[in-house]
Amino acid sequence: MQTEVLRELATQRMPFGKYQGVIMADIPIAYLVWMQNKGWPNGPIGEKLALLLEIKHNGLGYLLTPLKERDDSGY
Repeated sequence: MQTEVLRELATQRMPFGKYQGVIMADIPIAYLVWMQNKGWPNGPIGEKLALLLEIKHNGLGYLLTPLKERDDSGY
């Protein structure tokens, strides 16, 4: 897995939907499960959301925290 994709999950904002404007890593797992059941959006955003669900489902969300903090602190 490329570090850049993880960094994007920790810094990019959701471009649409109920959580529009929220950092993708902060989207609740329940919403990601709902999206999975409805069908992921096409393209890179759908791939990132599917990866985010996999990360959170396996209890690995903490891996995104340092990337998010690094971005917030200006590094």
